[in-house]
Amino acid sequence: MSSNPFYCFAAGTDPVQNLALEAALLKTVTPGQCILYLWQNQNTVVIGRNQNSTRECRVDLLRQEGGTMVRRLSGGGAVYHDLGNLNFTFLATEGDYDLDKQLEVILRAVRRLGIPAEKTGRNDLTVDGRKFSGNAFYQTGAQKYHHGTILVDVDAEKMGRYLNVAATKLQTHGVASVRSRIINLSELVPGLSVVAVQQVLLQAFSEVYGKQAQTLAALPPASLLAQWAKKLGAEAWRFGAEPKADTVLENRYPWGGVQLLLAVRGGKTTATIYTDAMDESLASEVQCVLSGLPFEPVVLCGALQEAAATAPAGRAQALQDIAALIKGGFDA
Repeated sequence: MSSNPFYCFAAGTDPVQNLALEAALLKTVTPGQCILYLWQNQNTVVIGRNQNSTRECRVDLLRQEGGTMVRRLSGGGAVYHDLGNLNFTFLATEGDYDLDKQLEVILRAVRRLGIPAEKTGRNDLTVDGRKFSGNAFYQTGAQKYHHGTILVDVDAEKMGRYLNVAATKLQTHGVASVRSRIINLSELVPGLSVVAVQQVLLQAFSEVYGKQAQTLAALPPASLLAQWAKKLGAEAWRFGAEPKADTVLENRYPWGGVQLLLAVRGGKTTATIYTDAMDESLASEVQCVLSGLPFEPVVLCGALQEAAATAPAGRAQALQDIAALIKGGFDA
């Protein structure tokens, strides 16, 4: 039996409020539902859960020009939002979450516009190798979401100014700059509007789920929205505090980039990891595994290898790669 499709729109363009509604919808989604939430932010950089804010975004410049930086719950990399961008979120519980169907909604909608869209890489939707949508994922208990961007007519010059994209990441994609890697759908369909994209999305949503999508009758309670807005708007959540480190190790892998900061206090290790990996729990596991251990490479690597032995395949590979990064860093 297919899930019942529901949709809702954000009331405004404040990124903290919009992310708070997303989190509250996730908390309140029930079995039998798949909710499509459509939202827009104005002049905003949104970084992944485990990223270093000052490395990913030119925060001072963004602030000077009236912009905002926020941090989301999901993993992945930093993105720029303005009113030429449409954000979508699919929210469902375990039995109703279906990534293939959710991606099919986006692809079918864009193809309906006459654009030959396809899925490529770990989380991108592209046209002729250029990205118009990046996707990320989050789960808490049985409740899951998949969200992403659709570039309709985004200011690519601002995107390039505000985002600090590592040269290694651009090299991985074989491009020289952020602007050369992305494409606005309006370049392919002149005059295309965000409203028109919303319309084809809702049509595709109904088609893929086999039922007419209905407006979500009731939004989460105001108290829950306020709770999430307080958490997601807090300076400590948005920016964090970069710790001092005795050793800094960095590399990029197929699953994402990683910066590992290791410090030693009284012979014991303190570990902090920044990453754009899609696995939002990877950073917390690495920090948990390494922190408190003797500051000895063989011990640190062994602990990560032990954790990898019982981890799912994708997580296991990342843990093994980080172990090799530590070994290589101390052998060098």
